[in-house]
Amino acid sequence: MDDYKIIITVSGADRFGIVSGISTVLAKHKVNIEDIKQTLMQGHFVMFMLCDIKEATVNFKDLKNVLIEEGNKLEVEVWVQKKGIFEKMHTV
Repeated sequence: MDDYKIIITVSGADRFGIVSGISTVLAKHKVNIEDIKQTLMQGHFVMFMLCDIKEATVNFKDLKNVLIEEGNKLEVEVWVQKKGIFEKMHTV
């Protein structure tokens, strides 16, 4: 069910520990990573994650805040959206 699906986008200068940092936050809060794509574009790191928050130990808003906080520590931008909203924004 898409009610529990979220899209996480991470972007910034490539550096050690980005995937680990974000994944650790997700694991700590029992968020399941269902799909992950990442790439480097001229030294710029971009990652997309599809996650399931059905079993999460925190609500969506709190999870979003801790992911943004982790992004700040890693010096990358983090966006977290519910999958349904993400899809509507990208359907024109």
